Amino acid sequence: MIVIKKLMSGNEAIARGFYEAGGHAATAYPGTPSTEILEHISQYPEIYSEWSVNEKVAVEVAQGFSMAGARSLAAMKHVGVNVAADPLFTMAYSGVNGGFVLVSADDPGMHSSQDEQDNRYYARFMKMLLLEPSDSQEAKQMVIDGLEMSEKLDLPVILRTTTRISHSQGLVELGERKEVGLRSYEKRPDKFVMMPANARRLRVTLDQRLAEAGEFSETYPGNRVIPGDGKFAVITSGIAYQYAREVFGQQATYLKLSMTNPAPRKMITDFISRHDNVLVIEEGEPFLEEQIKFWGLKVTGKERLPAVGELSAAIIAERILGGQKYSPAVNAVEGLPQRPPVMCPACPHRGVYFLLAKKKPIITGDIGCYTLGALPPLNAMDTCICMGASITAAIGIKQMLPDRKVVATIGDSTFLHSGLTGLVDAIYKKSNIVVLILDNHITGMTGHQQNPATGLTIRNNPTNRVVIEDVVKACGVENVQVVDAYDLAAVESALDQALAADRLSVIIARRACALIVKDKGKPYWIDSDKCKRCRACMRIGCPAISYADNLVSIDGNICNACGVCRQMCKFGALQEG
Repeated sequence: MIVIKKLMSGNEAIARGFYEAGGHAATAYPGTPSTEILEHISQYPEIYSEWSVNEKVAVEVAQGFSMAGARSLAAMKHVGVNVAADPLFTMAYSGVNGGFVLVSADDPGMHSSQDEQDNRYYARFMKMLLLEPSDSQEAKQMVIDGLEMSEKLDLPVILRTTTRISHSQGLVELGERKEVGLRSYEKRPDKFVMMPANARRLRVTLDQRLAEAGEFSETYPGNRVIPGDGKFAVITSGIAYQYAREVFGQQATYLKLSMTNPAPRKMITDFISRHDNVLVIEEGEPFLEEQIKFWGLKVTGKERLPAVGELSAAIIAERILGGQKYSPAVNAVEGLPQRPPVMCPACPHRGVYFLLAKKKPIITGDIGCYTLGALPPLNAMDTCICMGASITAAIGIKQMLPDRKVVATIGDSTFLHSGLTGLVDAIYKKSNIVVLILDNHITGMTGHQQNPATGLTIRNNPTNRVVIEDVVKACGVENVQVVDAYDLAAVESALDQALAADRLSVIIARRACALIVKDKGKPYWIDSDKCKRCRACMRIGCPAISYADNLVSIDGNICNACGVCRQMCKFGALQEG
């Protein structure tokens, strides 16, 4: 038999696992580090896949798939689970019909997130099964295992990955797709209608199902002892296993846990009884350590290892081995200059933020590329909390500071994700704020995914397009303006009018993300005879414009010919083409 292996990222392997498991349907809202999961799933025509308007919707649609008897998957980053928590808690009570896997991609170190919450605690809180892969092969296999567990134990499953698992690559053994038919659908209001009378009964059966899952965990092959010389005894899971192996090698005996809720209590107790000192090595919070200590067992964990940031082999070596020098196989290049994040050349948000900052309102921001407007030289943001919070925070600030002008900035995808409810709240409360929707025709920050305002599906098939200004007007906003984000005069006029109005105003600044525009035009250049070296063009912070040796210059290799800089120049020094 020929075994085919392929180098895959964890996200690609998850998609492959869902395919091989006979998965029927998958949903997601894009968010780093989870985005590529659904993008890879969409390449399998046997699977129905869709971008959802937000994570709560993604879970509810996937729950509908499951109720209909389909094997389903919903993928999101860790903070997305906060949005989806409501249906997930209920889903643990009701259980499933077709198997259901939720992929929670956590982000220790906050590479692209506002926090680094450890979503393993959600599994315990929600009373769900929890699987933690440590490489791409396991990521693939645990999707298959998770769907089977879900159907066997009548429980939803959380597959918890992290940034390193999501984006690192490893060899994955490819298998054939196992065609699994839809499980039969039956009208079961006793199971799926979550009124209090049903919920009270299902709460009892939930503990019974979890007890059965605990017994299953004892024999699950992913929970296993890996023998070594015994100098160290280590209990570990997920990516932390790889770091521990890199440091200790054969010096340690490992209890590698892949199913960590419910954790295999008998197996853990037996392992600890056979060793004098046991280290719990886990990235993030002391999830396993707390459970083990709750059982009255003695282990060492976060006394010696940090709970903050990403774990690494170097940190383990330093904290556990002490004076022993650790030499990683690959050394990062030291001394490289730091590159701060910056909006792309021709980003349509740049000029809008420049003008907005000139007006000096309180600016409440949101999650997206445009969050970079908070950085110098624009400095055009006061707050950023979470998806959709720009509008609702603006309502609160305006209520407490009625004499201040308050502008909420939010992207098109984020507005549809969770800004629309905030806008309705602003209408209801007659809040005199300005909502500035930055419509760049795409979900930009996560790599250009379609959304309901683009009129295309994940497979780029035409679908119904949500017209944002029509929705805003239908909600009851009368003062609505749509402007070209590259037209500084039009943007400034719209801002002046909205800020002066004694009512809720919405401005939609529309221009496609520069990275999806194919015909960009010829780059600009500077006529040195006309240039007065005033550097007004540099105030927008475009990375294509630089100043050195008393000369302003434009890098034609990265200039995307938006023309915003030209509108900044009073002397006509910037020339097109």
